[in-house]
Amino acid sequence: MFKPQQLTFREDSTFTITQFTDLHWIDGRDEDQETLRLMEEVLDAEQPDLVVFTGDVIYTGPVSEGKHHCKEPLQAFRDAVQAVEARKIPWAVVFGNHDTETLITRQELMNSVLTYPYSVTQPGPAEISGVGNYRLSLHGRDGQSAASLYFFDSGSHSTVPHIQGYDWIRHDQISWYTEQSRNEQRELPVLAFFHIPLPEYQQVWERATCYGNKHENVCCAPVNSGLFAAMVEMGNVVGTFCGHDHINDYWGELHGIRLCYGRATGYNTYGKEGFHRGARMIRLREGERSFETWLRLADGTVIRDQPEHQPTL
Repeated sequence: MFKPQQLTFREDSTFTITQFTDLHWIDGRDEDQETLRLMEEVLDAEQPDLVVFTGDVIYTGPVSEGKHHCKEPLQAFRDAVQAVEARKIPWAVVFGNHDTETLITRQELMNSVLTYPYSVTQPGPAEISGVGNYRLSLHGRDGQSAASLYFFDSGSHSTVPHIQGYDWIRHDQISWYTEQSRNEQRELPVLAFFHIPLPEYQQVWERATCYGNKHENVCCAPVNSGLFAAMVEMGNVVGTFCGHDHINDYWGELHGIRLCYGRATGYNTYGKEGFHRGARMIRLREGERSFETWLRLADGTVIRDQPEHQPTL
């Protein structure tokens, strides 16, 4: 079976990533087709080198009045990634809280993901929490590692009986990240991807100038497990990217790390009138620790200079 060659910066020294998040694909209904059209338009306009799905690719949550879930999760996932596969673009995924809520386990879904020709997703170490904690290396034109991408399984809901709310990235996952980081050159840029935002996403909104929109609460875990502190201590991460909160799309810098929301892509879930679905774009340049980021929306708008939010002191 074909598998993509190593991820490599282009001749012009760039590497471009499209972040799709919260597709909530169900069964190909009209809303799914709108999601598909949006993804196709973004991919054709931006021609990325990698696509990252930051969770809730499919919806397997509970069925209630007016709420449906996919009945065949493997087929739903296949339909959800078809635009990327058809264009032969390498892609990676982290799972969200709705991907494996019912009907399928994380391991079963991961086993399927590993069979896709253009997936560069890895299952990660079996001995640590979650499924899909892994690192991808971006190679320079000389074939040497020039940047790294880390992917974390942020879980679903708390499994601790006396703690309600969303799950958190566990101590063993953080230890895995720090151990991996010790083997890397600190000057190389690192990006991190996960589904559920860290508590610091609320902190950056309160303390720093942010660019973009916050239309809902930061729905993070009630426990701060320390991943952000580990990233600050290791000194290699320059940006983090999450989804989960569909009508937040801001980014801000805290202690030298830019915390970024994606832009919700899927039409099968809640949104806000006038707040178009879309995708976040990320561009790295070989030899630089910074990155560019912008949004491409369903109506074709490209937002590079977003409105500023100034913290209230």
